[in-house]
Amino acid sequence: MCLWEQMGQPEKVNLIELGPGRGTLLADLLRGSAKFVNFTKALNINLVECSPTLQKVQYNTLRCEDEHDGDEKRTVSKLCRAPVYWHASLEQVPSGLPTIIVAHEFFDALPIHQFQKGSRGWCEKMVDLAEDSSFRFVLSPQPTASLIFLSKHCQWASSEELEKVEQIEVCPKAMEITEQIADRISSDGGGAIIVDYGKNGIVSDSLQAIRKHKFVHILDGPGSADLSAYVDFAAIKHSAEEVSDDISVHGPMTQSQLLGSLGINFRVEALMQNCDEKQAESLRTGYWRLVGDGEAPFWEGPDDQTPIGMGTRYLAMAIVNKKQGSPVPFE
Repeated sequence: MCLWEQMGQPEKVNLIELGPGRGTLLADLLRGSAKFVNFTKALNINLVECSPTLQKVQYNTLRCEDEHDGDEKRTVSKLCRAPVYWHASLEQVPSGLPTIIVAHEFFDALPIHQFQKGSRGWCEKMVDLAEDSSFRFVLSPQPTASLIFLSKHCQWASSEELEKVEQIEVCPKAMEITEQIADRISSDGGGAIIVDYGKNGIVSDSLQAIRKHKFVHILDGPGSADLSAYVDFAAIKHSAEEVSDDISVHGPMTQSQLLGSLGINFRVEALMQNCDEKQAESLRTGYWRLVGDGEAPFWEGPDDQTPIGMGTRYLAMAIVNKKQGSPVPFE
Protein backbone atom coordinates (compact mmCIF):
# COMPACT_ATOMS: atom_id res chain seq x y z
CA MET A 1 0.00 0.00 0.00
CA CYS A 2 2.95 2.32 0.65
CA LEU A 3 4.03 1.77 -2.96
CA TRP A 4 0.50 2.67 -4.14
CA GLU A 5 0.78 5.93 -2.18
CA GLN A 6 4.23 6.60 -3.64
CA MET A 7 2.67 6.18 -7.10
CA GLY A 8 0.20 8.96 -6.28
CA GLN A 9 -2.72 6.71 -5.31
CA PRO A 10 -3.83 5.79 -8.86
CA GLU A 11 -7.52 4.98 -9.34
CA LYS A 12 -6.69 1.60 -10.85
CA VAL A 13 -3.70 -0.68 -10.26
CA ASN A 14 -2.79 -4.23 -11.20
CA LEU A 15 -1.96 -6.29 -8.11
CA ILE A 16 -0.19 -9.40 -9.39
CA GLU A 17 0.93 -12.39 -7.34
CA LEU A 18 3.21 -14.96 -8.93
CA GLY A 19 2.58 -18.50 -7.69
CA PRO A 20 -0.02 -17.68 -5.01
CA GLY A 21 -0.08 -21.21 -3.56
CA ARG A 22 -3.24 -21.54 -1.50
CA GLY A 23 -3.89 -17.79 -1.64
CA THR A 24 -3.23 -17.28 2.08
CA LEU A 25 -0.76 -14.40 1.74
CA LEU A 26 -3.03 -12.44 -0.58
CA ALA A 27 -6.06 -13.05 1.65
CA ASP A 28 -4.10 -11.68 4.62
CA LEU A 29 -3.06 -8.65 2.56
CA LEU A 30 -6.66 -7.91 1.58
CA ARG A 31 -7.94 -8.30 5.14
CA GLY A 32 -5.17 -6.10 6.48
CA SER A 33 -5.89 -3.32 4.01
CA ALA A 34 -9.70 -3.55 4.17
CA LYS A 35 -10.04 -0.24 6.05
CA PHE A 36 -8.18 1.63 3.32
CA VAL A 37 -11.13 1.78 0.96
CA ASN A 38 -9.51 3.86 -1.79
CA PHE A 39 -6.70 1.33 -2.05
CA THR A 40 -8.93 -1.75 -2.26
CA LYS A 41 -11.24 0.02 -4.76
CA ALA A 42 -8.24 0.53 -7.04
CA LEU A 43 -7.27 -3.14 -7.18
CA ASN A 44 -7.45 -5.46 -10.13
CA ILE A 45 -6.22 -8.76 -8.65
CA ASN A 46 -4.28 -10.97 -11.05
CA LEU A 47 -3.07 -14.41 -9.98
CA VAL A 48 -0.42 -16.08 -12.11
CA GLU A 49 -1.22 -19.74 -11.54
CA CYS A 50 -1.22 -22.56 -14.10
CA SER A 51 -2.66 -25.29 -11.82
CA PRO A 52 -6.47 -25.64 -12.10
CA THR A 53 -6.48 -27.38 -8.70
CA LEU A 54 -4.72 -24.49 -6.97
CA GLN A 55 -6.92 -21.98 -8.80
CA LYS A 56 -9.94 -23.56 -7.11
CA VAL A 57 -8.22 -23.42 -3.72
CA GLN A 58 -7.36 -19.74 -4.26
CA TYR A 59 -10.94 -19.04 -5.33
CA ASN A 60 -12.16 -20.35 -1.96
CA THR A 61 -9.41 -18.74 0.13
CA LEU A 62 -10.15 -15.31 -1.34
CA ARG A 63 -13.87 -15.94 -0.77
CA CYS A 64 -14.61 -15.35 -4.44
CA GLU A 65 -18.00 -15.30 -6.08
CA ASP A 66 -19.13 -14.93 -9.68
CA GLU A 67 -21.21 -11.93 -10.72
CA HIS A 68 -23.22 -11.65 -13.92
CA ASP A 69 -23.77 -8.43 -15.84
CA GLY A 70 -25.89 -9.40 -18.82
CA ASP A 71 -23.89 -11.93 -20.80
CA GLU A 72 -20.65 -11.09 -19.03
CA LYS A 73 -19.36 -12.84 -15.93
CA ARG A 74 -16.68 -11.64 -13.57
CA THR A 75 -15.19 -13.01 -10.39
CA VAL A 76 -14.82 -10.80 -7.32
CA SER A 77 -13.34 -11.34 -3.87
CA LYS A 78 -15.80 -10.78 -1.06
CA LEU A 79 -12.85 -9.71 1.08
CA CYS A 80 -12.70 -6.36 -0.76
CA ARG A 81 -15.07 -6.59 -3.77
CA ALA A 82 -12.09 -6.37 -6.15
CA PRO A 83 -12.18 -8.30 -9.44
CA VAL A 84 -10.00 -11.41 -9.59
CA TYR A 85 -8.41 -12.88 -12.72
CA TRP A 86 -6.26 -15.96 -13.29
CA HIS A 87 -3.45 -16.26 -15.86
CA ALA A 88 -1.02 -18.99 -16.83
CA SER A 89 1.91 -16.55 -17.17
CA LEU A 90 2.88 -12.97 -16.35
CA GLU A 91 2.83 -12.10 -20.04
CA GLN A 92 -0.92 -12.83 -20.12
CA VAL A 93 -1.71 -10.16 -17.50
CA PRO A 94 -3.03 -7.05 -19.30
CA SER A 95 -0.58 -4.14 -19.25
CA GLY A 96 -1.22 -0.40 -19.17
CA LEU A 97 -1.91 0.05 -15.44
CA PRO A 98 0.49 0.83 -12.60
CA THR A 99 1.61 -2.51 -11.24
CA ILE A 100 2.38 -4.08 -7.87
CA ILE A 101 3.93 -7.55 -8.13
CA VAL A 102 4.36 -9.99 -5.25
CA ALA A 103 6.60 -13.06 -5.61
CA HIS A 104 6.78 -14.96 -2.31
CA GLU A 105 8.43 -18.38 -2.47
CA PHE A 106 7.97 -18.38 -6.23
CA PHE A 107 11.49 -18.32 -7.69
CA ASP A 108 12.76 -21.25 -5.58
CA ALA A 109 10.43 -23.63 -7.43
CA LEU A 110 11.69 -22.75 -10.93
CA PRO A 111 13.85 -25.31 -12.80
CA ILE A 112 17.62 -24.96 -12.59
CA HIS A 113 20.69 -26.18 -14.44
CA GLN A 114 23.71 -27.43 -12.49
CA PHE A 115 27.28 -27.19 -13.80
CA GLN A 116 30.37 -28.88 -12.39
CA LYS A 117 33.98 -27.90 -12.91
CA GLY A 118 36.11 -30.69 -14.36
CA SER A 119 39.15 -31.40 -16.48
CA ARG A 120 37.19 -30.33 -19.57
CA GLY A 121 36.02 -27.10 -17.98
CA TRP A 122 32.44 -26.51 -16.90
CA CYS A 123 30.13 -29.45 -17.74
CA GLU A 124 26.39 -29.61 -17.18
CA LYS A 125 25.17 -32.22 -14.71
CA MET A 126 22.48 -34.39 -16.32
CA VAL A 127 20.27 -37.37 -15.45
CA ASP A 128 21.08 -40.74 -17.01
CA LEU A 129 19.69 -44.26 -16.79
CA ALA A 130 21.97 -46.78 -15.04
CA GLU A 131 22.27 -50.46 -15.98
CA ASP A 132 19.83 -51.45 -13.23
CA SER A 133 17.28 -48.97 -14.68
CA SER A 134 17.72 -46.55 -11.78
CA PHE A 135 18.47 -42.88 -12.33
CA ARG A 136 21.93 -41.40 -11.81
CA PHE A 137 23.74 -38.10 -12.32
CA VAL A 138 26.36 -37.81 -15.08
CA LEU A 139 28.30 -34.97 -16.67
CA SER A 140 27.47 -33.99 -20.22
CA PRO A 141 30.01 -35.42 -22.70
CA GLN A 142 29.85 -32.26 -24.82
CA PRO A 143 28.79 -28.60 -24.43
CA THR A 144 25.06 -28.00 -23.93
CA ALA A 145 22.86 -25.09 -25.00
CA SER A 146 22.52 -24.01 -21.35
CA LEU A 147 26.19 -23.01 -21.25
CA ILE A 148 25.18 -19.63 -22.64
CA PHE A 149 23.43 -18.87 -19.34
CA LEU A 150 26.45 -20.02 -17.33
CA SER A 151 28.63 -17.75 -19.42
CA LYS A 152 26.38 -14.79 -18.63
CA HIS A 153 26.42 -15.75 -14.96
CA CYS A 154 30.19 -15.84 -14.86
CA GLN A 155 30.37 -12.32 -16.32
CA TRP A 156 28.49 -11.04 -13.26
CA ALA A 157 30.67 -12.89 -10.74
CA SER A 158 34.15 -11.96 -9.59
CA SER A 159 37.13 -14.18 -10.37
CA GLU A 160 37.55 -14.75 -6.60
CA GLU A 161 34.00 -16.12 -6.36
CA LEU A 162 34.48 -18.44 -9.33
CA GLU A 163 37.73 -19.83 -7.97
CA LYS A 164 36.05 -20.91 -4.72
CA VAL A 165 33.29 -23.05 -6.25
CA GLU A 166 33.29 -26.43 -7.98
CA GLN A 167 29.57 -26.27 -8.89
CA ILE A 168 27.25 -23.51 -10.05
CA GLU A 169 23.46 -23.47 -10.33
CA VAL A 170 21.80 -21.32 -12.98
CA CYS A 171 18.09 -20.60 -13.37
CA PRO A 172 17.35 -19.27 -16.87
CA LYS A 173 13.60 -19.10 -16.13
CA ALA A 174 14.23 -16.80 -13.17
CA MET A 175 16.28 -14.51 -15.40
CA GLU A 176 13.53 -14.51 -18.04
CA ILE A 177 10.72 -13.73 -15.57
CA THR A 178 12.81 -11.03 -13.89
CA GLU A 179 13.29 -9.38 -17.27
CA GLN A 180 9.51 -9.47 -17.81
CA ILE A 181 8.93 -7.92 -14.39
CA ALA A 182 11.47 -5.16 -14.98
CA ASP A 183 10.10 -4.42 -18.45
CA ARG A 184 6.54 -4.11 -17.14
CA ILE A 185 7.55 -1.88 -14.23
CA SER A 186 9.60 0.28 -16.59
CA SER A 187 6.64 0.86 -18.93
CA ASP A 188 3.67 0.81 -16.53
CA GLY A 189 5.21 2.08 -13.30
CA GLY A 190 5.01 0.45 -9.89
CA GLY A 191 7.23 -2.16 -8.32
CA ALA A 192 7.79 -5.76 -7.28
CA ILE A 193 8.71 -7.42 -3.99
CA ILE A 194 10.52 -10.76 -4.09
CA VAL A 195 10.87 -12.82 -0.90
CA ASP A 196 12.51 -16.23 -0.97
CA TYR A 197 15.29 -18.23 0.59
CA GLY A 198 18.53 -17.81 -1.26
CA LYS A 199 21.91 -16.10 -1.53
CA ASN A 200 23.21 -12.79 -2.78
CA GLY A 201 25.84 -14.43 -4.95
CA ILE A 202 26.77 -17.66 -6.67
CA VAL A 203 24.61 -20.62 -5.67
CA SER A 204 26.66 -23.80 -5.73
CA ASP A 205 24.71 -26.95 -4.81
CA SER A 206 21.36 -26.22 -3.19
CA LEU A 207 18.87 -28.40 -5.07
CA GLN A 208 16.85 -30.43 -2.57
CA ALA A 209 13.83 -32.72 -2.44
CA ILE A 210 11.32 -32.86 0.42
CA ARG A 211 8.67 -35.52 0.88
CA LYS A 212 6.35 -35.55 3.90
CA HIS A 213 8.47 -32.87 5.63
CA LYS A 214 11.67 -34.93 5.29
CA PHE A 215 14.64 -34.53 2.96
CA VAL A 216 15.04 -37.32 0.40
CA HIS A 217 17.48 -37.96 -2.46
CA ILE A 218 16.77 -35.88 -5.55
CA LEU A 219 16.33 -38.96 -7.75
CA ASP A 220 14.28 -40.96 -5.23
CA GLY A 221 10.81 -41.37 -6.73
CA PRO A 222 10.75 -38.53 -9.27
CA GLY A 223 7.46 -36.66 -9.09
CA SER A 224 6.72 -37.73 -5.52
CA ALA A 225 8.66 -34.97 -3.73
CA ASP A 226 8.76 -31.17 -3.77
CA LEU A 227 11.92 -29.82 -5.41
CA SER A 228 13.40 -26.43 -4.64
CA ALA A 229 16.69 -24.59 -4.93
CA TYR A 230 18.21 -21.44 -3.47
CA VAL A 231 17.38 -18.25 -5.33
CA ASP A 232 20.35 -16.36 -6.77
CA PHE A 233 19.42 -12.78 -5.85
CA ALA A 234 22.54 -11.40 -7.50
CA ALA A 235 21.39 -12.86 -10.84
CA ILE A 236 17.92 -11.37 -10.32
CA LYS A 237 19.45 -7.95 -9.65
CA HIS A 238 21.67 -8.06 -12.76
CA SER A 239 18.84 -9.38 -14.95
CA ALA A 240 16.55 -6.53 -13.90
CA GLU A 241 19.13 -3.79 -14.22
CA GLU A 242 20.03 -4.84 -17.77
CA VAL A 243 16.44 -4.32 -18.96
CA SER A 244 16.00 -0.60 -18.41
CA ASP A 245 17.57 2.49 -16.86
CA ASP A 246 14.10 3.45 -15.59
CA ILE A 247 14.09 0.86 -12.80
CA SER A 248 16.11 0.51 -9.61
CA VAL A 249 16.81 -2.60 -7.54
CA HIS A 250 16.91 -2.48 -3.74
CA GLY A 251 18.29 -5.18 -1.47
CA PRO A 252 18.45 -7.97 -0.82
CA MET A 253 17.95 -7.66 2.90
CA THR A 254 17.04 -10.42 5.29
CA GLN A 255 13.41 -11.15 6.08
CA SER A 256 14.19 -10.18 9.68
CA GLN A 257 15.41 -6.75 8.55
CA LEU A 258 12.42 -6.32 6.24
CA LEU A 259 9.83 -7.08 8.90
CA GLY A 260 11.75 -5.04 11.46
CA SER A 261 11.59 -2.03 9.14
CA LEU A 262 7.84 -2.57 8.78
CA GLY A 263 7.35 -2.51 12.56
CA ILE A 264 6.83 -6.17 13.47
CA ASN A 265 8.45 -5.68 16.89
CA PHE A 266 6.01 -2.92 17.87
CA ARG A 267 3.09 -4.94 16.54
CA VAL A 268 4.00 -8.03 18.56
CA GLU A 269 4.51 -5.97 21.73
CA ALA A 270 1.07 -4.40 21.31
CA LEU A 271 -0.60 -7.77 20.77
CA MET A 272 1.16 -9.29 23.79
CA GLN A 273 -0.50 -6.71 26.04
CA ASN A 274 -3.94 -8.18 25.46
CA CYS A 275 -3.63 -11.96 25.22
CA ASP A 276 -3.65 -14.99 27.47
CA GLU A 277 -0.66 -17.30 27.97
CA LYS A 278 -1.67 -19.67 25.17
CA GLN A 279 -2.03 -16.81 22.70
CA ALA A 280 1.27 -15.33 23.90
CA GLU A 281 3.04 -18.63 23.25
CA SER A 282 1.57 -18.74 19.75
CA LEU A 283 2.74 -15.16 19.11
CA ARG A 284 6.27 -15.88 20.34
CA THR A 285 6.48 -19.00 18.19
CA GLY A 286 5.17 -17.26 15.06
CA TYR A 287 7.41 -14.26 15.64
CA TRP A 288 10.50 -16.46 15.98
CA ARG A 289 9.71 -18.38 12.79
CA LEU A 290 9.55 -15.08 10.88
CA VAL A 291 12.53 -13.19 12.29
CA GLY A 292 14.60 -15.67 14.34
CA ASP A 293 17.71 -17.57 13.32
CA GLY A 294 17.77 -21.33 13.91
CA GLU A 295 16.08 -23.13 16.79
CA ALA A 296 14.04 -21.06 19.26
CA PRO A 297 15.93 -20.76 22.58
CA PHE A 298 12.72 -20.36 24.60
CA TRP A 299 11.06 -23.59 23.37
CA GLU A 300 10.14 -26.11 26.07
CA GLY A 301 7.92 -28.42 24.04
CA PRO A 302 8.71 -31.58 22.05
CA ASP A 303 12.04 -31.47 20.20
CA ASP A 304 10.44 -32.42 16.89
CA GLN A 305 8.19 -29.34 17.12
CA THR A 306 10.92 -26.80 17.90
CA PRO A 307 10.24 -23.57 15.95
CA ILE A 308 12.95 -22.89 13.37
CA GLY A 309 13.63 -19.24 12.64
CA MET A 310 13.82 -18.28 8.96
CA GLY A 311 14.62 -14.61 9.50
CA THR A 312 18.09 -14.80 7.94
CA ARG A 313 17.50 -17.63 5.47
CA TYR A 314 14.87 -15.67 3.60
CA LEU A 315 15.91 -12.58 1.64
CA ALA A 316 13.83 -9.74 0.24
CA MET A 317 14.44 -7.61 -2.83
CA ALA A 318 12.45 -4.81 -4.47
CA ILE A 319 12.39 -3.74 -8.12
CA VAL A 320 10.72 -0.35 -8.65
CA ASN A 321 10.26 2.35 -11.24
CA LYS A 322 12.64 5.18 -10.35
CA LYS A 323 9.72 7.65 -10.44
CA GLN A 324 8.43 6.11 -7.19
CA GLY A 325 11.68 6.60 -5.28
CA SER A 326 12.96 4.04 -2.77
CA PRO A 327 10.36 1.59 -1.36
CA VAL A 328 9.71 2.20 2.33
CA PRO A 329 11.40 -0.85 3.92
CA PHE A 330 14.55 -0.33 1.82
CA GLU A 331 15.10 3.38 2.49
